[in-house]
Amino acid sequence: MGKTIASRLAFATVALACLAAVGAGGSWGARPDGYSIDSTTLYTGAQAWWNAGYTGSGVDVAVIDSGIAPVPGLDAPGKVVHGPDLSLESQAPNLTRLDTFGHGTFMSGLIAADGGGYRGMAPGARLVSLKVASADGGADVSQVIAAIDWVVQHAHDPGLNIRVLNLSYGTNSRQSYLVDPLAYAAEQAWKHGIVVVAAAGNSGYQRGNGVQGLADPAYDPYLLAVGGSDSLGTLDTRDDVVGDYSAGACAGCRRPDLVAPGSHLQGLRVPGSFIDARHAEARLGDRFFRGTGTSEAAAIVSGAAALVLERYPGLTPDLVKRYLERHATSLRGVGPHLQGAGLIDLASMLRDEPQLNAPPQRHPTATGLGSLELARGLDHVTRDEVVLAGERDIFGKPWNAAAMAAAQATGSSWSGGMWNGSSWSGSSWSGSSWSGSSWSGSSWSGSSWSGSSWSGSSWSGSSWSGSSWSGSSWSTASWS
Repeated sequence: MGKTIASRLAFATVALACLAAVGAGGSWGARPDGYSIDSTTLYTGAQAWWNAGYTGSGVDVAVIDSGIAPVPGLDAPGKVVHGPDLSLESQAPNLTRLDTFGHGTFMSGLIAADGGGYRGMAPGARLVSLKVASADGGADVSQVIAAIDWVVQHAHDPGLNIRVLNLSYGTNSRQSYLVDPLAYAAEQAWKHGIVVVAAAGNSGYQRGNGVQGLADPAYDPYLLAVGGSDSLGTLDTRDDVVGDYSAGACAGCRRPDLVAPGSHLQGLRVPGSFIDARHAEARLGDRFFRGTGTSEAAAIVSGAAALVLERYPGLTPDLVKRYLERHATSLRGVGPHLQGAGLIDLASMLRDEPQLNAPPQRHPTATGLGSLELARGLDHVTRDEVVLAGERDIFGKPWNAAAMAAAQATGSSWSGGMWNGSSWSGSSWSGSSWSGSSWSGSSWSGSSWSGSSWSGSSWSGSSWSGSSWSGSSWSTASWS
């Protein structure tokens, strides 16, 4: 979890000490690398689904993150569809839609990469990228809400079939999910037929705001909240444990629904990105990178959900969730407050049909009428010491919770390219900012944003998160 990134999608963090111990060859001494993508897809049962003819084909997975770089495995024509770039970098044409942080590419590879000897969980699935985070991971909670709303309203546009939404993100909000605007937006996506997979969050980050339970929006009980497990480098799941970074439930708090591999995973590297530049020790040769967190675990489950939905396209989100939970394997010596139903087990699911008569979830439904500021938790976007706070969105527009919630319920929060009174057109946001028509004296047009730095801390758990990024150290020419 970064300490200086604007909504750095509260990712769970662990020490990087052992991450560089494995070379690109993928071995720990003489034994196979139990953390490689091949091992991960093998012992989770994904490869059993591939062998049965299911790769996630025909299923689109929306990834709200830092964008997706066209690296091998994600560079095939048609593999990635780009939704709107809602990040602060959308104002710099040479950075638009590109993953300058490195996180979104890592998650996307785990979900659906296919090429160059690297296959994610659902290699036949397509990815729909919505970039909200800039080079240091910076994003405000209002940008994430806007992205969720876009996914809901465009999930079944001609040529699209968005059935899964990956949120490797979470804040340490202290208000109930019943009123939280971020939780409400995610819950609306669920109720509109999209399986929302949310990272449980980093326990250390949660405690930083006095929150012992799950991150927001994973704490909404309708969603699929995923904690991170550690294979201990073996293919035998009987020795697996829950990672010490993975947030768990406190007394009276919601627990994770299940856990999935999240520790020391081999992911796709974006050379020159923020995390690549800051964490050379996590590199695995030229193409790969090591990462740990509930972000990674959520991505694994998003890929699993895509496999399930290819085989059973008529399943509702509730039925997908129950199918995954019913076949999870309970880890030894780990309480349900940390692992929920247990470790994902796709192989056993392949041998059993989902229960179509399972009752729907019945939890109190969210209203979205709470505070946008409280939804941020301790995380705030900052530019040139100007902090975005209070009941204002990323444009500085007043936040009317009741009006927004009503629009989200009817799928009309985006209308004519406008969201909350501000327009998005082409590759840039247009509209007013935090103060009048400018943000601390800088306009929203042109490429003047490319040299600026941002701060915050809510991407859900990746062990490479570090300190603040300085715009002057970034070589934008490499992204042109």
